[in-house]
Amino acid sequence: MRGIELKNGCIFYYGNPSGYVEDGTAIVDSMFQNEEFSQWLGNRKLTAKWTEGVFERLSKEGVLLINNEIPVPLKDCRIWQLRADISPECKFIGYEELKENFGEPDKNNYELVYEGEIETNDLESIYTKFNLNHPNGFAGHSLSMSDVVELYDDNGSEFYYVDRFGFKEVNFEQQNQIQDMDMSI
Repeated sequence: MRGIELKNGCIFYYGNPSGYVEDGTAIVDSMFQNEEFSQWLGNRKLTAKWTEGVFERLSKEGVLLINNEIPVPLKDCRIWQLRADISPECKFIGYEELKENFGEPDKNNYELVYEGEIETNDLESIYTKFNLNHPNGFAGHSLSMSDVVELYDDNGSEFYYVDRFGFKEVNFEQQNQIQDMDMSI
């Protein structure tokens, strides 16, 4: 089957970027699902995960490479925005002002307004997308200061606070509250 090739972790179906391999699983665009492709994957002992939109993501962004060698699969995205009941003084402010007056961003003050696949890991492109061309399923306002962008995969999450200019990487995971149980008499 010369029409299907695996190069640097990316699967090409007759020259088209159709999927990628991650931890023994081939994430492949469902439009390429056929007997020939399934047999090719089986011969390589790869489990297929047929997924819509992979071709579009790889075609638009291309395969993301580190040092032109190691493929980096596109991450999924979550958009977090402050809840409606949060004080207006905490909204639409830069990171330094938030940190000085209210502390680090608190995940308990936010709600999830989008979760899904997008065609890029680039924060500026994500900002543009969530301002000009909202994807299906987006239930928030245009991306603004004080919002948090989460990029995630099976290896974990990265969180970015939308700042006055650009983004600030933040620790946004749920803070475990530790109560001191020591008592003195």
